[in-house]
Amino acid sequence: MARYSSLVKPATPGLLHLTVVRAEQIAPHWMRVTLGGGDIGRFRPLGYDQWFRLFLPLGGDQGLERVPEKANKLFGYLKYLRIPEGERPVMRNYSVRAYRSDGPSGGPEIDVDFVLHGSGPTAGPASRWAEQARVGESVVIIDEGLRFDPERGVDRVVLVADETGAPAVASICASLPDAASGVALIEAPSSADVVPFDAPTGVSVRWLVRDGDTAPGTLALAALTDEALPAEPFHAFIVGEQSLPTAARRMLVNERGVPKDRIDFVGYWRVAASSSAPKARAAAERGSDAGTEARA
Repeated sequence: MARYSSLVKPATPGLLHLTVVRAEQIAPHWMRVTLGGGDIGRFRPLGYDQWFRLFLPLGGDQGLERVPEKANKLFGYLKYLRIPEGERPVMRNYSVRAYRSDGPSGGPEIDVDFVLHGSGPTAGPASRWAEQARVGESVVIIDEGLRFDPERGVDRVVLVADETGAPAVASICASLPDAASGVALIEAPSSADVVPFDAPTGVSVRWLVRDGDTAPGTLALAALTDEALPAEPFHAFIVGEQSLPTAARRMLVNERGVPKDRIDFVGYWRVAASSSAPKARAAAERGSDAGTEARA
């Protein structure tokens, strides 16, 4: 499992009970679900790649009431696993795509973008939930802070992701200072799934559209290998299917001489691994969106 080099702790402790206030399919493989209500007033936005544990009530709302306060820690996670099958909420990891302090729902809101992977039995549980999300449905989240953590004053960036990392890259670009520069390389599964976002003028955003036979991460790694890197110091952020951050970090360090502490990297998911329930402690780590399912 690909790891990461740093962590900015969350500003919001504990469980937050929220509800769905909107749901919209924004592209063939993208569903945007907006959360608010409940405990949203306690949420403290950090920008950049802020991420959280998301608990989905696939077994009914009663399961959400049994989620332990520290389900993201070892002992709390073990308590979470003791919730009976069929009632235990599905836990997945997602990024805050956008935060509004006063949205159309009348209060603070969080946008969460879900990658849709197939349909029916081929889709993961989070994808299926997002496709069917209805206004008023309950969820629980636990804020986990940031992985993107450049040294103070470093505003040159190299951002690399497959589609599961696109929301994090978009949020990072929205949080960068206007004078920031660099490049963002993002894969999409089709041209219709290219979802433009704002970025500083000096950050070149390039979408790389795969064909059906190209493995996720392949185009991004090739583009990064050929990319003229910004002048140092710069900070790299590489996320997606786990082979991408692993191979890209190795290439940057061994072939391009980039210091390891200038790279934040996370494997969000793994090809050919999908499960409706966590299989191991790895499911409680942000090494992958679901431990086993692609994230966004």
